[in-house]
Amino acid sequence: MADKRDYYEVLGVAKGASDDEIKKAHRKLAKKYHPDLNKDNPNAEEKFKEVNEAYEVLSDKDKRAKYDQFGFAGVDPNYGAGQGGGFGGGFGGFDMGDLGDIFGSFFGGGFGSSSRSRRNAPQRGQTIQKRVMLSFEEAAFGCEKEITIDRVEDCDECGGSGAARGTSAETCTNCRGSGTVTQTQRTPLGMFQTQTACPNCRGTGKIIKKPCSKCGGSGKVQKSRTLKVNIPAGIDDGQAIQLRGQGGAGANGGPAGDVIVTISIRPHPLFTREGSDVICEMPVSFVQAALGDTLQVPTIDGKVEYNMPEGTQPGAVFRLRGKGIQNVNGRGRGDQYVRIILEVPKNLTAHQKELLREFESSTTDENQQQRKGFWDKVKDAFKGD
Repeated sequence: MADKRDYYEVLGVAKGASDDEIKKAHRKLAKKYHPDLNKDNPNAEEKFKEVNEAYEVLSDKDKRAKYDQFGFAGVDPNYGAGQGGGFGGGFGGFDMGDLGDIFGSFFGGGFGSSSRSRRNAPQRGQTIQKRVMLSFEEAAFGCEKEITIDRVEDCDECGGSGAARGTSAETCTNCRGSGTVTQTQRTPLGMFQTQTACPNCRGTGKIIKKPCSKCGGSGKVQKSRTLKVNIPAGIDDGQAIQLRGQGGAGANGGPAGDVIVTISIRPHPLFTREGSDVICEMPVSFVQAALGDTLQVPTIDGKVEYNMPEGTQPGAVFRLRGKGIQNVNGRGRGDQYVRIILEVPKNLTAHQKELLREFESSTTDENQQQRKGFWDKVKDAFKGD
């Protein structure tokens, strides 16, 4: 965790980047490092996870504000354990407990007690990250998936106490359950007091004389669990679902952590996605474009008919209202946009070429006004030459 890169650096955007800039940067990088598209790149999956993690935070207003103010510690409660910076680990490698000891020397030992007492204070359980791969259709219509996680749970043998069945942990008589002891030292400058973790109970405030044989006295065991995840219709690549309280068990009465399920979507052979809209490129022949035709257009709901008008130009885009993807917040469906690709025929026979030449000779400027307009502009531009 110490070598995590800044989220803005991961996405390649400035700290003041707009939501749209962040979304575009994520989409570009997610496609670049998608594991299904980079099977020969062993680092692609880690890069993909890094990009998704950065987007998950920066695309959320509240999380982004906390990250901008506090860094990783503002968005990850587990960040900072053993670190050299931030309020959890101290400043520049200087432990807050040390600071408490110094202030305690001058002010009677009370300052450092809150820092030391964290050892037996309620602690939130581990948050677990999981990635789920969906097909284009599963993301569009929603589905149910199962995930398997390994998490820390309270030992079912001792109920999380760490003591063997029929026994219980006892309050440490040395520290009276506080987890800390105060040591007084006489110096030429006067009496100095420091607080340290109790050596008898190692700062827990409790003594277990007969540890549980299953968990060895820790009160925790590692277990594999299968969870069901309801994927809402319209979820997009890089978005995440939070399963509250399904992560690791808390300590000292603290709440369980969460499971964060990040969504990845496999590329579709026909469709691409822009928000709730679907884009489809459809090739047509010269004759179809010139004379018009009834097209059988594929959509995520199946084929639909579309009457393409005569004289349709290459690159023309038609909209099929309501044939896009359900908005993940429930506000209707997007549209499907069909972009026309004009396919120029190849490998023509001599007879086909002759027919085309005959057709070309029969056309006038009225049939091809764009070409006429172009050459009129050329004449005007070079009439002085």
